Amino acid sequence: MAKLTLDQMASFTKSRGFVYPSSEIYGGFAAVYDYGHYGILLKKNIESMWFKSMVQDRDDVYALDSGIFMHPLTWKASGHLDSFNDVLIEDKVTHKRFRADHLIEEYFEKKGEKVDMDKKTPEEMSKIIADNKIVSPDGNELTTPRNFNQMIKTNLGVTDGTITDENAVYPRAETCQGIYLDYKAVMDSIRPKLPFGIAQIGKAFRNEIVARQFIFRTREFEQMEMQYFLHPSEMDSKYEEWKQYRHKWFVEFGIPQDKLRFKEHTKLAHYASKAFDLEYNFDILGGFKEVEGIHARGDWDLSQHQKFSGVDLTYFDQVRNEKYLPNIMETSVGLNRLFLMFLDNAYTEEEVNGEKRIVLKLDKRLSPVKISILPLSKKEPLSTIAHEIKNTLRKTYFVEYDETQSIGKRYRRADEIGTPYCITVDFETVNDKKVTIRDRDSMKQDRVDIDKLEEYFKGKFN
Repeated sequence: MAKLTLDQMASFTKSRGFVYPSSEIYGGFAAVYDYGHYGILLKKNIESMWFKSMVQDRDDVYALDSGIFMHPLTWKASGHLDSFNDVLIEDKVTHKRFRADHLIEEYFEKKGEKVDMDKKTPEEMSKIIADNKIVSPDGNELTTPRNFNQMIKTNLGVTDGTITDENAVYPRAETCQGIYLDYKAVMDSIRPKLPFGIAQIGKAFRNEIVARQFIFRTREFEQMEMQYFLHPSEMDSKYEEWKQYRHKWFVEFGIPQDKLRFKEHTKLAHYASKAFDLEYNFDILGGFKEVEGIHARGDWDLSQHQKFSGVDLTYFDQVRNEKYLPNIMETSVGLNRLFLMFLDNAYTEEEVNGEKRIVLKLDKRLSPVKISILPLSKKEPLSTIAHEIKNTLRKTYFVEYDETQSIGKRYRRADEIGTPYCITVDFETVNDKKVTIRDRDSMKQDRVDIDKLEEYFKGKFN
């Protein structure tokens, strides 16, 4: 099986209609990407399967879609305005900007050494750079490291366009804050009993100093998060339960167990009691990278919003006869990273009859197009029969109709976007009322009666 580089994957997804560089006709816009027809379909299917697992299949999780903009005090309470920083460093000659921690890590990697840059202050990084005489990739002297806040600042309403601290608002840097702000509204309207979760899918925005690695790290991205509210005594058991639940979901959708691992955080945020990342071994990124975080956040989030808003966010537990601020257990996964993970895992190159075949072996539930309908002729009566089949099956499945070029090239096009089944309407169909169904993975072909097609596909995408 051939392994793609990250640049080759970017080229592949662009040429097949999955992902395009944003604003390409103007030369592109760094770290922002657009999703094409097949990319949107794949994303929607991932979202749907996550939502089904996290909300539809459970009795203890409720859905939410909170706003991208929230009251500015939200970000003061959460700590983002004061401490949501990366450390910026600049080449004094070219003025290229870098994350100081990444530059230092790359320097030591070239020496075959490892260095822990987690939680290092700008002053500590400055000393490491000075002691080791680290320079920029172009060989130039570097500026003094300084904190760079990742929050994007703008304003809303009637202003003169000048952004000040008084009129500033912030597109959300993470989606979970909206859940914390609506926790009381959910409690008052739906009246769930603890423990329960609130789940949502939505965009977040971060002003990354250097955003690289294609869609793995971007300035605009989508998160799928669930915040689980519980009594402090339940944290350990529920935490382990959710870790296994989320791991099982990845395996269920075709990710091999040996390409997944949990990595424990050795240095925790001040509010956390434990934190694990679920990592996937990316071929295109050369190793294990985080795709989902599972965190025990304690009562810090609700206590901060209670303090800054002045609103009582405690919960009265009738069973325990106790009033308390719930603790929060979080699962947070990046949709863009899942998208890249599934493509990385599915991309396959095979030799068939002496020719190379590229195929995306996606789980059938995730495949953008479920069935491709291929008449051997554009003319009557085959085109009429093929369109009738298309119109019948599209009521249930996302189907595609392709009548151009040879049947072999059409099979390859379907393979390359991960379509599980192709239906060929041939010249014998007129007489025997049957079509040939080709399976993407095995390439096995079945001859099936047209009036039995719905029965044939029933349950194949569940």
